[in-house]
Amino acid sequence: MTVSIVIPHWNRQQLLIGLLDSIRQQKLPDGVVVETLVVDNGSTDDSVEVARNLGARVLRLSRNEGVSRALNRGIRATDGEVVVLLNNDVELAPDWLGHLLQAMKDENIWFATGKTLDFEQRGLIDGAGDAMCRGGASWRLGHGKLDGPEFALGRRTFFPSATATAFRRTFFDRVGLLEEGFFAYLEDADLGLRAAIEKLAGMYVPEAVAYHRGSATSGAWSSQTVQRMTCHQLLLIAKFYPIGMILRYAHAILAAQLLWAGLAISRGRGGAWLHGFAAGLWKFSRVRRASKQVRGKAGGLRAVLNQAEAEIFRVQNATSWDSYWKWYFRFVSRPAESCP
Repeated sequence: MTVSIVIPHWNRQQLLIGLLDSIRQQKLPDGVVVETLVVDNGSTDDSVEVARNLGARVLRLSRNEGVSRALNRGIRATDGEVVVLLNNDVELAPDWLGHLLQAMKDENIWFATGKTLDFEQRGLIDGAGDAMCRGGASWRLGHGKLDGPEFALGRRTFFPSATATAFRRTFFDRVGLLEEGFFAYLEDADLGLRAAIEKLAGMYVPEAVAYHRGSATSGAWSSQTVQRMTCHQLLLIAKFYPIGMILRYAHAILAAQLLWAGLAISRGRGGAWLHGFAAGLWKFSRVRRASKQVRGKAGGLRAVLNQAEAEIFRVQNATSWDSYWKWYFRFVSRPAESCP
């Protein structure tokens, strides 16, 4: 079996050294061959030479086309039965890939994602899988929390993370490639909502550990990050929520988006939030018209979002409450799945 690893990259050549070295150190099951493709988004440093010297194939783009388009180019340019998407700012434990492939021996598992820990403080969770609340906001489960038993249990999920996830190639045949209208951020949430519509579940595999530097290229609270996340949250609602869901979840949507605005303002990014909100409103109707067919198949999405929000509540309640989620659940009633 061939595993195709696709890495979107733009500058920061030093990030590739640790990642590609960790790929070469993977303890592979018998019969597994790995090919690594770095999709270079027009880097101006020596990234291309570094990648080639470390054994990766390079697909060189003339300019920065964004994360989603780079990933799609990479998926199309490879032919492995399993496709692994990796951020350039992660490093993998030696048994990371082996654990994910073991989980995917179950033919009902369409993708597998592991536990990511903070690169610098390795006792802290970077993400134990992803989830999305009914209000349209996504969260890396457990982000910033101390690693513990609550993150050690595997579970089914519909939300892959483009940070570090293995997919069956046939997954993309069923749901399509990543949303290229999302230059970066929440492209994996869009993919997860489509997976939920098609009922293609994945697995969170806590034994598969990776270490993530987190927004090493763009910056966690850069203006571009806030602007794109604000815009894309609105566009996810436009694309996937039928009018009945928008009306039913209006209170949750209002709470999630206003709290996100408050968080952005508190980080000095009020202007970026405003630009992103305006862009989302400007594109809302056009995206909604173009995605009518998608919403026509979204009948089971309510249950998936309820379950995902219940998982957010469970993690927050089992650890410590972040201010965003504390206020969100004060404004919004707990989903039924989280009730004892």
